[in-house]
Amino acid sequence: MTLIQKEISLQPRHRGFHLVTSEILTQLPELKTVSKGILHVFIKHTSASLTLNENADPSVRTDFETFFTETISEHAPYFKHNTEGSDDMPAHLKASILGNSVSIPVTDGKLNLGQWQGIYFCEHRNYGGRRELVLTLTGE
Repeated sequence: MTLIQKEISLQPRHRGFHLVTSEILTQLPELKTVSKGILHVFIKHTSASLTLNENADPSVRTDFETFFTETISEHAPYFKHNTEGSDDMPAHLKASILGNSVSIPVTDGKLNLGQWQGIYFCEHRNYGGRRELVLTLTGE
């Protein structure tokens, strides 16, 4: 049984939905040694999130950002938590809705994603900075 856990950093990105599958794979060469298993990816932040979705058409990521921006307004007068800026409380809500982790099957040394699936890093702050992920790979 293989059990590997490592922390990696994502480069700072602007607010939006970013495909990071390749960036994660580059930093996890051990994946190639697992024939059957699971990769769990966890983000250590409360104002950013992870999800799986369309990896081919970039307009899907743009539409995600548009939907969340329109649905959860930055300047809602009822938000009390605003000491870190008007984008902070909306970022917490978006992160809670989407979640802080994804788990993906591993088969024959590769992520067993659907043909059109990829891992999205969802930056909900205007200037979120460097983000940390914990990758836990288990399998045989």
